[in-house]
Amino acid sequence: MEGRGKKEDSYFMQLAFELARKAEGRTSPNPIVGAVIVKDCTVIGHGYHKKAGMPHAEIEAMNSVSDKSMLKGATMYTLLEPCCHYGRTGPCTKAIIEAGISRVVSSIQDPNPKVNGNGFRELKKHGIETEYGIMEKETRKLNEAFIKYVTTKRPFVILKAAMTLDGKIATTTGMSKWISSEASRRYVHELRNRVDAVIVGINTVLHDNPRLTCRMENGRDPLRIILDSRLRIPLDSRILADKNALIATTKRCDRQKKVALEQKGIGVVIVGKDEDKVDLKELMYELVLRGITNIMIEGGSEISASALKQGIVDKFVYFISPKIIGGRDAKTPLGGEGIRNMDQAINLRDVEIRKIGDDVVIEGYI
Repeated sequence: MEGRGKKEDSYFMQLAFELARKAEGRTSPNPIVGAVIVKDCTVIGHGYHKKAGMPHAEIEAMNSVSDKSMLKGATMYTLLEPCCHYGRTGPCTKAIIEAGISRVVSSIQDPNPKVNGNGFRELKKHGIETEYGIMEKETRKLNEAFIKYVTTKRPFVILKAAMTLDGKIATTTGMSKWISSEASRRYVHELRNRVDAVIVGINTVLHDNPRLTCRMENGRDPLRIILDSRLRIPLDSRILADKNALIATTKRCDRQKKVALEQKGIGVVIVGKDEDKVDLKELMYELVLRGITNIMIEGGSEISASALKQGIVDKFVYFISPKIIGGRDAKTPLGGEGIRNMDQAINLRDVEIRKIGDDVVIEGYI
């Protein structure tokens, strides 16, 4: 009985997991899924979901098998419970049943209300053995943005900052290059490759004139979102060079500048009723409608504080460098009013701490 041992199941699920990772940052609003098909302890097919609208991982894996008769009696390993509904593509359960696959092992049950156990029930109804739970923690983390989206219709938001050992994100003159190490900056590019969009404020654009691209081999640049309530952004800003940008503004924006930006091919969206600040909660609704489900905030202390106050942050990624710069006026990662009592402090869960070069990175969830 091929693949029945837990060691074998874990091994083949790991293969499916590694396949899935090839599509990190490219499948929104769909999940990140890989699949392998095994017969007589040998992989006969494999595939992964490449982007929304393209075949799901299960279909890709079955299509990779040239002799379709080999599928009869085989075991499929897939990160997510196979879908059982019609969307942009047909139900995977139907194809699995027709192929004669006898066993399906998944990492997690699909949290999508349209599936949520129904896929397994459909397979069982046709005599196919099903089970799940292998590499569950890893798969949930890989798909944390998808899970947030399908259960709440909100995007998953990472708050990222780099600071010195004494908690400063810049000197008193505003200089911040470079607080973090080169190794940490490489990891930031990895994060940009995984997310759909990054958010910065207009002050960051005016002061640093950044590109906010993903500078890694085979990387993908995220959409750059600039919070600019008055449209002060210069038309020749480097962040606008490839037109992969969206500016979130208010009703009090410079209308002539709005027209000029749109003529350059830059998207401009007026968000919320507040005439002074961009409503971040409202912006999250807008972004989900655009299929953006995984976001990283790389703004300054005030934007970070506002995001936290408005309750849109899911995860912190803080880089701490062994440098000390001091200065009572040097900015810290979070501005705003802060709290009065320690019992109001936010306690992170599932905290991970590790070294990257000489820096320490702390990741945790709210």
